Amino acid sequence: MRPFTSTIFAEITELARKTGAVNLGQGFPDTDGPEGMLRIAQQAIADGVNQYPPGPGIPELRTAIAEHRRNRYGSEHDPDSEVLVTVGGTEAMSAAMLALLEPGDEVVLIEPYYDAYPVAVAMAGGVRRTVGLTQGPDHRFVLDVDALRAAVGPQTRALVLNSPHNPTGTVFTAEELAVIAEVCRENDVIAITDEVYEHLLFDGRKHTPLATLPGMAERTLSISSSGKSFSATGWKIGWICGPAELVAAVRSAKQFLTFVGGAPFQPAVAHALRNELGWAEQLRSDLERKRDLLSRGLSEAGFDVLSSEGTYFVCADVRPLGFTDGAQLCRELPDRIGVAAIPVQVFCDHPEATRHLVRFAFCKRDEVLNEAVERLHKLS
Repeated sequence: MRPFTSTIFAEITELARKTGAVNLGQGFPDTDGPEGMLRIAQQAIADGVNQYPPGPGIPELRTAIAEHRRNRYGSEHDPDSEVLVTVGGTEAMSAAMLALLEPGDEVVLIEPYYDAYPVAVAMAGGVRRTVGLTQGPDHRFVLDVDALRAAVGPQTRALVLNSPHNPTGTVFTAEELAVIAEVCRENDVIAITDEVYEHLLFDGRKHTPLATLPGMAERTLSISSSGKSFSATGWKIGWICGPAELVAAVRSAKQFLTFVGGAPFQPAVAHALRNELGWAEQLRSDLERKRDLLSRGLSEAGFDVLSSEGTYFVCADVRPLGFTDGAQLCRELPDRIGVAAIPVQVFCDHPEATRHLVRFAFCKRDEVLNEAVERLHKLS
């Protein structure tokens, strides 16, 4: 664990705090989720729902998760054996690694990767192999399918897929998903999919879970969470769905991590999944507008802005402004102009390919984004 003793998020957030910078680094919204969901949580606290919930999660929430997967994607899950409530998507990922990996097993990560993935692999004694996204001519990131095939070998136990993708904002295409599924089937690899941004796709795109592709339901663990869809990142209510034998293994590991969590929030999330998807659709529409607002502002400030197809994030190339190292720039920005952002290179085993890229979060109020854009213009 020595390489993981600190995170870029803690470092940049502390710089933002010290300098009073506009923080477009860490990805959390600055407004609350749907009022109906919040009221359910408040009432649950008042009603005494403050002790340990059942280990797998309350039946009401597990049933709501299964209904959501069925209604939205046509996926069938037994809420008693194929759905597990976790303390956010991060715990689901860590528990899955601890449950499925033997020391020395390999896990394929697509880089840039969310920074919790390599930590989860390391804690389980696994070995990570990475496959890079490359910048295509249309300003979007694309999967290097040849590199993916080359990365998978006899020691490969699992592959992690994050779509919509943090930090790049990429949504994997049907063709890319088909190749990933083919590689998993041909090599008997388990897919662990991080789908926490499943409701936040832009420009008419629709989320396609990898588990819905032929031959993938029996070898896929699907992770999602309420935090991004309903703007309640601090509640840390996530879940993992999949075949009963795989979910049982994850549950065995999860019970010795946090055991349980978020008792009064679980009925509120069940309510949200059943009654607040219209709110989530409005959030998606609002975030699409905010993406355009920030992307336009970044472009006018001199950045070369890449395509963001989903999530909270947009990436920008700093080279047109005369900079070459995104990490160095991000450490200077809070004091220099009062804006905080995250360098993409820290999410890579091979940082040279993304050294020039910086990630900005647009899940903020318009006045915050406008203030950040005004300050960013000072760079040029």
